[in-house]
Order: sequence, then structure tokens, then C-alpha cells
Amino acid sequence: MLRTDKPILQVALDFVDLERALRAAEEAVAGGADWIEAGTPLIKSEGLNAVRELRRRFPDRTIVADMKIMDAGRIEVEAAAKAGAAVVDVLAAAADSTIAECVEAARNYGARIVADLVNVPDPVERARQVEALGVDYVSVHIPIDMQMRGEVAIETLRAVALAVRIPVAVAGGIHSENAADAVAAGARIVIVGGAITKAADARAAAAGIRKALDEKAKVPTELYKRATEASLRDILLKVSTANLTDALHHRGVLEGIRPITPGAKMAGPALTVRTAPGDFAKPVEAIDHAQPGDVIVIEAGGVGPAVWGELATNSCLQRQVAGVVIDGGIRDTADIRALNFAAFARHIMPHSGEPRGLGEIGVPIQIAGVDIRPGDWLLGDDDGVVVVARERAVEYANRAQDVLERENRVREEIKRGSTLASVAQLMKWEKVG
Repeated sequence: MLRTDKPILQVALDFVDLERALRAAEEAVAGGADWIEAGTPLIKSEGLNAVRELRRRFPDRTIVADMKIMDAGRIEVEAAAKAGAAVVDVLAAAADSTIAECVEAARNYGARIVADLVNVPDPVERARQVEALGVDYVSVHIPIDMQMRGEVAIETLRAVALAVRIPVAVAGGIHSENAADAVAAGARIVIVGGAITKAADARAAAAGIRKALDEKAKVPTELYKRATEASLRDILLKVSTANLTDALHHRGVLEGIRPITPGAKMAGPALTVRTAPGDFAKPVEAIDHAQPGDVIVIEAGGVGPAVWGELATNSCLQRQVAGVVIDGGIRDTADIRALNFAAFARHIMPHSGEPRGLGEIGVPIQIAGVDIRPGDWLLGDDDGVVVVARERAVEYANRAQDVLERENRVREEIKRGSTLASVAQLMKWEKVG
């Protein structure tokens, strides 16, 4: 049952292998998690044996089975309850008859039902309806793919909490800085996944969120906060080009474009330039058009002579340009490195061309088969340069941070004596056929 004095902290184990989920659960419980959720990916991967093992390992904790039931309510609730689940999840988008069957089956087997309001057209009205059908809780849930686009649940949570008498849970993008806000908006059950399970130290992460809930305060965190347009650059500068291209399904890489200044990193929207090989007029003119934080991106045919050097770089520093990317030649590289300027190019050479004035500024270009439009975002570091379309830059910055966060957890498991192949269970997940 619900504790009456403090909000419930529920940890969502959205893993695809049971061994890793159990390790994270042990740490989370040690840090103060009250309820343990066998997440949908875990149940799909490992079946209800995941629920059975959680019940065995944590006999004093409430085990939640995130079944996301949409049909066959009676049989699925019965199976989950028999496996040891005290709370079973049904989608509020399911038919009333399915939800009613879930409620009846739960009563027969001593379980409780939470209705997940994810993606219902009118969460407030549907919350009232499923309450009337007899569910024990409702959950206001922003799914991961919507979180990546910067969507939040607080206003919906507040409206739902005012509309029903049963306890309300919240899930999606909760971390130690906003957990107290969720409680203030009406949440009695705070469901946290990645901010605990992706942490290098899940016990400390859970303890931080437990503290935020108990003290109704913000506990600072550097991770798990999702980018908006205003914070896009900051989030991109936290991740690597490797993180970003993983998020982009290995796309967006400007192959053959190499860093000039080791350790220099850039992130910013593109100011594009098309010029003829060796013609440095438009690249230099573009500096005067650049806004602070822009990245000048030059399509120069992929060949020399150089269209960029130290004098252009000094001009960029005056304009607070974030960096330059050149599909062509660059020179004065020792001076550029001494200025610690983020420059990337295909070729290094000592000779320059002539300013003939051919080309255009602010037009779509293509480098290494990748289309780049004015305003598309670029991230550059020691591995190279990755481009992401402007309309999806926030989403993929967030997905890149998710990659980084997951790798942090994997890295910690390796340090504890495992190997990458073991953590990733490569043999289990190799494609069959």
C-alpha cells in the first residue's frame, strides 16, 4: 500500500537483461527506492521470470509489472500477479471492458491496477473514466521519444491530480532537480528510470532523488536534464560526436573532415558557404555575416588550394564564431592551434588560392554526401564533425545525452570487473540468420 507520510519512489528497470536490472535494483533499494518496476523492455526480453526474480530478491518491496496491457486483461493480470507483481500496469487507451477485466482479475489475486495515461487524447477526462472503472492509481507518463523532443509532464500532472481522488503517479524525465516539482504538482508516486539506472552509482542517484522528495528540494545534477532550444548548445557540448552519431543511427558524419586543433570542441548552427576550389573570397566575407556561436561551413570542392588561414581565424575570434569546417584546404595550422580555435578541414597545405568572388553564402551545400542547410547544427571534436538537421537538433542532442548516460553505467560495470562483451551480452543479442 501507499505510505501516508512521504511520496513513493519507484525505480523503473527498463533493461533488456535481467542480471543488469537486478544489480541496478539492489543499488536503488539501498539508496531508498520503495517500489521496483519490471519495465516493459525487461518483461518483453526476459518474460515474467523477471518479476519472479524481483519478488524473490526483494520480498519487502512492492513489485510493479509494467505490462502495458492493451488486450486480454484478465489473463495478463493473472499471470503477472501469480509471478509476484503487487501492481500491474494497463494502458488507459485500452477499451473500458479490458480495464474492467484487469480490475476484476487484480481483485481476485490481491494485486492493484495502475492505468497509464500515455498518449491518450484527453488525460484528465480519461483519468476520471478509469477511476470510475475501479483502477487503484493513474500514471501521467511522458514516453521517452517525447521526452527527447523536450516535452514535460508537470502541467498535465497538476490537472489530473486535481481531477481524481485516487493516487497519481508521474513518469518520464524525472530527476533530482524536478522530483520535488512533481510532488508539488500532485504526484504521490514518482517513477524514475534513467536518472537512477543509468547512473554510475545508482545507489547515490536514488539517494539524491529520495532526498529531493523528502526535503521538497532540488538536488543538483549534471545529467538527465533534457535540452530545449535555449540549452541546446550546452547539451551538445557535454556529449561527443560519437554519442551524437550513435543517436543518429550512425548518420550525419562528414567523412574525411579532420580536426586541426586537438582538444578544441565546437557546437553551433551552420553558416554555409559554397566557393570554387582555392577561392577564399566568400569564406572570408562569411565571417562578417556570422553571428556569435555560428559555425562557418565551407564547400570548396574537397581540394586545394587553401581557402582559410590564421588571419581568417583571428577575424572569427573577433566575431565569436564557434568554429569552421572546410571541405577543402587550410593553412597556418600551427598558428590556428595556438589560438585554440576549432577548425576542421579535409586537407592541410601551405599555399592559398585567390579571392575571385565566386560562390554564395547561406545556401544549401553538401559535404561527404551529407546535406547541410543554413541553421543545421554541427558538433565537432577530436573524432571529426557530425551534422544534425535544425528541426531535430533538440531531439538528437537529448538522444546523444541518453547514449552518454547509458555508457556511463556500462563503463562503471566494466570497472567493477566485467567486460564490454559480458555487459552487452553480445552472444545473446546477435542477429539470428
